[in-house]
Amino acid sequence: MAMPPLGEIIVAALLLISGGVVLTAALGLLRLPDFFLRMHAPALASTLGAWIVTLASIVHFSTRSGGLALHVWLIIIVLSITAPVTTIVLARAALFRRRQAGDELPPPLQVRR
Repeated sequence: MAMPPLGEIIVAALLLISGGVVLTAALGLLRLPDFFLRMHAPALASTLGAWIVTLASIVHFSTRSGGLALHVWLIIIVLSITAPVTTIVLARAALFRRRQAGDELPPPLQVRR
């Protein structure tokens, strides 16, 4: 069963948007000077890009099957849980390595009131 042209256009647009988001994150990796700053751009963008790809997958499978296909949600839920945890573990590992090497640590965040 062929997908309707409107569904194909929507899926293609969502995938292009997702690619643009991830490309922006890659440019952030080049421009940001510090490891901790570089972690921020891809962590947020990869999660947003994954959500957009998930939406494209839902549109694709829903138009092909004729009903609402939500089985893709399981993948994005797992990714949304594991991506921030992985980012935190990487940041803590980097802080640990800096402490062990005796390097200067980044300043703590200040709460504005």
